[in-house]
Amino acid sequence: MTDLTDSTDSTDLADESAPALTYTSYLALDEVLGAQRPRSDEHDEMLFIVVHQVYELWFKQLLHELARLQAVLADGDTAHAVRTLRRVLTILKVIVAQIDVLETMTPRQFTGFRARLDAASGFQSAQFRELEAVLGRRDERALAPYAEGGAQRARIAEAMARPSLYDSFLAYLAAHGYAVPAESLERDVSAPVVPSPALHRVLLAVYADDAGPASVAEHLVDLDEGVQEWRYRHVKMVERTIGAKPGTGGSPGAEYLRGTLFAPAFPDLWAVRSEL
Repeated sequence: MTDLTDSTDSTDLADESAPALTYTSYLALDEVLGAQRPRSDEHDEMLFIVVHQVYELWFKQLLHELARLQAVLADGDTAHAVRTLRRVLTILKVIVAQIDVLETMTPRQFTGFRARLDAASGFQSAQFRELEAVLGRRDERALAPYAEGGAQRARIAEAMARPSLYDSFLAYLAAHGYAVPAESLERDVSAPVVPSPALHRVLLAVYADDAGPASVAEHLVDLDEGVQEWRYRHVKMVERTIGAKPGTGGSPGAEYLRGTLFAPAFPDLWAVRSEL
């Protein structure tokens, strides 16, 4: 019989020989800090790269948090839904505030390296398109910049085929006993949300009860407003940097961005306010 007291676990040996975890290795700082590769000698290009990389990291975190939010809404968990929404709202404030940093770069400073961007454009941010889809955007044009069969296109298409955050909210309300119409609960989730007078009556009941579901609804309004604030600050930043010029890579620039302003993700939550 093997004497277990004398045996040594191979996993333990591997752990002993492995380098100790450090701040640098845990955060993969060598990779992160090596990911800024300017294509010119212009001083301001580093700022441009860092700000946009940080945006992408925050988009990643927002997608992570919204997936969590949809899961806790499915569980009918009001407390954790509110906590998650508060975190999302705080992240949005940070994202909006980053525009202040980018606006320290003058149009002439941006022009100094703009040509080096070639076809690269913020319109190609797959994570932002996925975020829009989670919030309810259903528009096949969002797939156009991404290659057929590519991972980015697949992620956006999958997000547009899944229930949106608003669909999760309606299911949450039904689980809390509100008479959400069957046509809303069983709708084609790959289609855009259409405002529903029948849902307005449900939302009026939610607000009249002034309980947990009303708090979730108000935080969703805050989220919708936060995204619209980001869009407004973004378009003004683009306008002050490049004016009416086309965006990099031939993208429509500020003209397109202006068209996205004031389009709510959760139209029923706004429409019902005139009836409260």
